[in-house]
This record gives sequence, C-alpha cells and structure tokens, in this order.
Amino acid sequence: MTVGKRRRQPSLAQLRAFAAVAEHLHFRDAAAAIGMSQPALSGAVSALEETLGVTLVERTTRKVLLSPAGERLAARTKAVLEEVGALMEEADALRAPFTGALRLGVIPTVAPYLLPTVLRLVHDRYPHLDLQVHEEQTANLLDGLAVGRLDLLLLAVPLGVPGVTELPLFDEDFVLVTPLEHPLGGRDGIPRDALRELNLLLLDEGHCLRDQALDICREAGRAGVPATTTAAGLSTLVQLVAGGLGVTLLPRTAVQVETTRSSRLLTGCFTDPAPTRRIALAMRTGAARAAEYEELAAALREAMSDLPVRIVRS
Repeated sequence: MTVGKRRRQPSLAQLRAFAAVAEHLHFRDAAAAIGMSQPALSGAVSALEETLGVTLVERTTRKVLLSPAGERLAARTKAVLEEVGALMEEADALRAPFTGALRLGVIPTVAPYLLPTVLRLVHDRYPHLDLQVHEEQTANLLDGLAVGRLDLLLLAVPLGVPGVTELPLFDEDFVLVTPLEHPLGGRDGIPRDALRELNLLLLDEGHCLRDQALDICREAGRAGVPATTTAAGLSTLVQLVAGGLGVTLLPRTAVQVETTRSSRLLTGCFTDPAPTRRIALAMRTGAARAAEYEELAAALREAMSDLPVRIVRS
C-alpha cells in the first residue's frame, strides 16, 4: 500500500493574517489590527493560499475582495482561531491554582460530618474550584485514585499503600455510645478493657471504621466481635443502640449529628489515652497538583480547628 505524501499544515500566524484581512478587507488596516507589518501579512496570506491550494483574496489597486473560496473558509478560519483561544484560556486556568475540577473521594464515616466544613472553605476561599464529591468505601476510593478517576481522598489513615502520599489533618477520639439505661452511659474515664464484655455493634464489612473498632477491641484484649447485627451506616448503627441492641463506638466528629436524633442515648469517654483515628487527605505520590493539595490541607487544618479534634501540624 502506498502512503500519500502528507500535506503541509497552515500555521496560526497565517490563519490570523487571513482572518484579519477577511474582517477588514484592507491590508494596511488588517496588519495594524494584529501587529504585523503589511508585507509580512501579505506574505502570510500568500503562504496560506499556497498551503491550501486555493485563492482566498482578490487583490486590486483600490480594494481587497474575498474570493468564493475565501468567503467559505473565512468562517472556518475564525472558528479555528476561537477554539485555539479557548484552549489557551483553559490551559491558563489549569496553571492557576484552585481552578478547574477537583474530584474528591470521601469515606461514608467522614462525609456527613466534615463535608460542611470542606464545602464552606471551598466556597469562601476557592470560588473558582469545581469541587466534585464522590462518597465511597476506602477500597473503591483507592482504586479510583490509582486509575485517575479521583484526584484527592479524604479518609482515615494510615493506608500503607505504595504510590499514595498522606497529608494528615487531625486525630479524633472514639466515644462509647450506649442506651439510656446502660451502666457505662455518660461516664468519663471508661477503661478500654471494658470493651471485652460489651455487646458491640459494628458497621458492615468494607467500612474502615469497622476494622478500626475491631483493632481497638484487640488492643483491649478481646479476640473478636460476633457479627450478629451490623449496619450499613452510622445513623442506623446509632438507632440500633437506641433500641437497646447493644453499644457502639463513634468518632467524636459524628457524635453531635448522630446522637441528637434520639433521647435514648448516652455517650461515655474513655480514659487517656483514648482510642483514636487519624483523618488525612491522600494523593498520588508526585501528583502534578501536589503543591495545591498541600495548601488545601493546610487550609483545612485551620478550618477544622473548631471541631472536637486535635489538629496534626505538618
């Protein structure tokens, strides 16, 4: 098979010169409009005609006219130049920090309690940032980050995943949520080993908070927790506690939202050091927008300082 000779492509300078002539129908005025000398503009239009193989302009001693081909191609030339301009504008926006789309993945045990702070910060400080939020479990979020579907994650750490950099935000304690009549309800200084004997309710498999609760139980000397009753979300879990089916662990940021829905709940605090979890942003190591994400992490630490957490200073 014979491959035909590749045709030359017109340059942007040639297209701009022709567009100016088509608009002004005068070489001197067109040259002044785009900052070219008149000979250079005339040469650019001639070069474009040679490249395209058609006559675009009819030159007379008194005026400039577009040929039929020039009439048809003038509109197309203008459209091409407008698209190039739009391309450059978008590139400029991408170079500017906190503009364009940012796809943020958030775990379900964080989203309802931290997103109000995140959204308020973005609205007030980064109004040109197009924040797109995706609530998913940790495994799905990490997959999305790896393949480029997501840009940044807000979740519990440590992850221990190669190629992922964590930007810690804060540590928060867990509290014990009990039914109204439970002997540990409302107490301070609850020892961790109390968890050995409690009927602890957990989230479904796949939630990192379930794994954290199990880790806390193991640290307290409990071998495991029978999965007789589980829940898909913290709201359901707390309602099960209110119904007397057991007790559960809540991160402190969730307490105000979840426990005010029922008058049949009490919260108890563990003795120091209380069981905790750490929340962080996570990004691909070496991400092009790494400096931007680090700045966002610093802004979030400041914005979250009023929450019942301990900010992790970088």
